[in-house]
Amino acid sequence: MSSTASSTRPEPLHLVLGDEELLVERAVSSIVAAMRAATVGAGAEVPVDRLRAGDTTVAELAELLSPSLFAEDRVVVFEAAAEAGKDAMTLVLDAAATPVDGVVLVVLHSGGGRAKAMVGALQKSGAVVHECAKLSKASERVDFVRAEFRSHSETRVAPDAIAALVDAVGSDLRELAAACSQLVSDTAGKVDVAAVRRYYSGRAEVTGFDIADKAVSGDRAGALEALRWAMLGGTPHVLLADALAEAVHTVARVGSAGRGDPFRMASELGMPPWKIKKAQAQARMWDPQRIAEALQVVAALNADVKGQAADADYAVERAVNVVAGLSSR
Repeated sequence: MSSTASSTRPEPLHLVLGDEELLVERAVSSIVAAMRAATVGAGAEVPVDRLRAGDTTVAELAELLSPSLFAEDRVVVFEAAAEAGKDAMTLVLDAAATPVDGVVLVVLHSGGGRAKAMVGALQKSGAVVHECAKLSKASERVDFVRAEFRSHSETRVAPDAIAALVDAVGSDLRELAAACSQLVSDTAGKVDVAAVRRYYSGRAEVTGFDIADKAVSGDRAGALEALRWAMLGGTPHVLLADALAEAVHTVARVGSAGRGDPFRMASELGMPPWKIKKAQAQARMWDPQRIAEALQVVAALNADVKGQAADADYAVERAVNVVAGLSSR
């Protein structure tokens, strides 16, 4: 039997249900933290093994889900379970029905996919369900922001400031969470509409990163439309150029690193896993020659927006157009 400290151990089976990346990462982190706190020598480095359906063999999965000689504490995170094959699904469900001493199994499932039936089976096995569906309604994002502010002690937030922040920042939960932290820090915990407008006025809906994401993903029409809105809103040319350059460089770095587990590549590349995962999908649209051309385009744009171009608007639009064209070619 594994020995534990006085802190309550997490349940042996967890279902992280949904595909909102921030909520998924937070759910996994909370489970791992609880396991480490409950293990002898609170804060001990309990091993965390992350396996992804399609990228791991049934044998590897079976080894991690089987009892070990010394019943060592560990957390096994099975990602992309919705795409699991029949054998892997059977193995996970067997492990869920008969938990192994010392092992906490965390299954990440979108709720759909070919292994959709796994959700109901895990729930019947008593899995603790962590709801992580995307927040598609504005009211849900308002509730999220309200909870974010509440997580900061001694913070007073005017009710209308919450709605103003959601309107200003948009639907990305990571950006909303970061905005909450920034406002709490910079306002000494007294957040009102004036503070939101002071920090985020003109930033709503279209950012340089939105435009860059569309461009490197080959969405030429979407990128150019978003660019025009950003220019109408007065977004500085240098910010647009920097965002496009960062997106191209990210695709280049992640693409050259090859396929792999984003969580294992994070420390090597110095990027968060969610960013690597997104760039891996984008990198499939590129080859080395076109990446090299795109790198030259963003390097030239950097010089153009810093004074070398007579028409910075045209320079940015041309660069976005060329990068999007290279991606979709």
